Amino acid sequence: MLPESALEGLGSRPFGIYLHVPFCATRCGYCDFNTYTAAELGSSPGASRTTYIDSAIAELDLARRALGPAAPAVSTIFVGGGTPTLLAADDLGRFVDAVADRFGLAPGAEITTESNPESVDAAGLARLVERRFTRISFGMQSTVPHVLATLDRVHSPGRPEQAIREARSAGFSSTSLDLIYGTPGESLEDWRASLEGALAAAPDHLSAYALIVEDGTRLAARIRRGELAAPDDDDLADKYLLAEEILTAAGYAWYEVSNWARSPAARCRHNLGYWRGDDWWGIGPGAHSHVGGTRWWNVKHPAGYAERLAQGVSPGYAREVLSPADRHVERVLLELRLADGLERSVLTASEKTRIPAAVGSGLVDHAADRLSLTLRGRLLADGVIRDLLD
Repeated sequence: MLPESALEGLGSRPFGIYLHVPFCATRCGYCDFNTYTAAELGSSPGASRTTYIDSAIAELDLARRALGPAAPAVSTIFVGGGTPTLLAADDLGRFVDAVADRFGLAPGAEITTESNPESVDAAGLARLVERRFTRISFGMQSTVPHVLATLDRVHSPGRPEQAIREARSAGFSSTSLDLIYGTPGESLEDWRASLEGALAAAPDHLSAYALIVEDGTRLAARIRRGELAAPDDDDLADKYLLAEEILTAAGYAWYEVSNWARSPAARCRHNLGYWRGDDWWGIGPGAHSHVGGTRWWNVKHPAGYAERLAQGVSPGYAREVLSPADRHVERVLLELRLADGLERSVLTASEKTRIPAAVGSGLVDHAADRLSLTLRGRLLADGVIRDLLD
């Protein structure tokens, strides 16, 4: 059940479905996502890749009942992980079919899957297109062997670039590569080589994320023991500026602080839904959802997730109903990260009085009644937003 407040206006905002696939072939040393290798899961319920989609479809049925007759057609589907393409293309396609059957797909729906480039081949990519996938995002992280080794990232040199070519030949309408910068031991020239390697594949979209050292990861343990140096803020800033310089020169435009696209059509519409506060239902263990100011999240372990659904019980673990103040803060926080910026009218009277200082410091542009971050403002985005908010 969802509170009545969550269902108010349902259908007036774009609606997306996220599917979390919690399986990985190996665990990368920097990753703290809710993912599991076969050895970690063993033979526990929910561990089978072949039956996982059945559990996901059971939650999809629950979503359809909870949202009721006003449930809109789905504008975007995003399959993330983990490594979604460890599942068979036909299983992923079966999930897309289930979404179409329960909700319907909006015209021109964007249907994305993430992938480790080692987990797919040309035939599998072609089958994904046959099963209605339109967009694919490959985890590349770096082209430099010693950087990949520090991240415990496994892929063959040149494989991400080859995977992009195969995806394009298979008929995907949009392709993307994910990069990480700031890995201990990565030089500025290493980062340049990764950017240039990614551009050589000519993807439609590129994401570049600063490395965050998460507690509990192997990377955090190595830094704590003094084996590796922690990421340096000045180094991260230099690498972000280099990314902006190189990607802009190659014809890519930023549309969110960490994301660049070759055209507006190549922007990830599903992720834009997160940043704009749209509605989405997250399917899978640990997945988060948001509908009409109500946010909830599922139990994290695949065994508990599968067991609850087998018993006809919601896999939801906890939820919160956001207050108007919470929703205001989140709107400012997320929309200011976008190149399109934030409408000035969203701010409170006292927040508006802080605009001149932000503009005078060269952190914010104020034009046509919208605020947007300057390049320097992007480097200091969290601080800019913190100083602006009441």
